[in-house]
Amino acid sequence: MSASVEDFGRALVRECRRRLFEESLPRIRKCLSHLTDDEVWLRPNENVPSVGNLVLHLCGNVRQWIGSGLGGAPDERDRPNEFSERGPHPKADLLARLEATLAEAGHVMDRVDPSRLLDKRPVQVFEESGLSILIHVVEHFSYHTGQITTFVKTRKNVDLGYYAGIDLT
Repeated sequence: MSASVEDFGRALVRECRRRLFEESLPRIRKCLSHLTDDEVWLRPNENVPSVGNLVLHLCGNVRQWIGSGLGGAPDERDRPNEFSERGPHPKADLLARLEATLAEAGHVMDRVDPSRLLDKRPVQVFEESGLSILIHVVEHFSYHTGQITTFVKTRKNVDLGYYAGIDLT
């Protein structure tokens, strides 16, 4: 039995939701729980953004690519400010902002027509398919989740236990 374009599209959206909501977001929550509000805004040097900057950047990217590119909302992103912000915004506020942004993205993903994921859409300065938008956001989110994880492991010398209780052998 072969899968239809709609079946593939629905499966892709489900997997993207899983990676964002059940993998990356819980990891960022866990990382933030190990940091003080001051540590969230610490920059190892001027060329490395703080965890706070990365969270703001993820919010901007998700809103622009999914909210605007996939969902058609106005694109009001201020990308330079995502990196120039120095805080101090409490980590609870950052987390609430990230969760709200992902909730909005989830609503867009719930409404996407899986048979139209190959249609091109304007996003940022590009023309991207819905498929490309979803893959970009998951990859980008995962990349920065890894940066946040590395910062916390380096700063706190902790095992974050992402796979605790799972036999990976």
